Amino acid sequence: MSNVTDPIADMLTRIRNALMADHKEVLIPASKVKIGIADVLKREGYIQDYEVIPDNKQGNIRIIFKRNPNPLVALVRVSKPGRRVYVSAKKIPRVKGGLGICILSTPMGILSDNEARKKNVGGELLAMVW
Repeated sequence: MSNVTDPIADMLTRIRNALMADHKEVLIPASKVKIGIADVLKREGYIQDYEVIPDNKQGNIRIIFKRNPNPLVALVRVSKPGRRVYVSAKKIPRVKGGLGICILSTPMGILSDNEARKKNVGGELLAMVW
């Protein structure tokens, strides 16, 4: 069992590595936040699908990538355990001029930047995807 200090950065790295190795899917240890991130990636069209696979511990998330061309180019962790980044609804950044998305942890759950703007809610800026 590895000691991961930033599970979200670990998730993004696993996704990046699997994409670079041209895998069709990747398994990631599950948590509520990671399931929320996978849900946003699916809603925004960056992945084909995901499923939660229960086991006797925390379970796993299987993320299934879209094939040719995969819309995921970059996943960047913004808020880190040592330096949390919070934004108000009015200060949510536009990623690549609106071509990418931000993933935020808000009081209404894990949302994309567009969903957070619609609901007029800010939160912790977890990652940027394009």
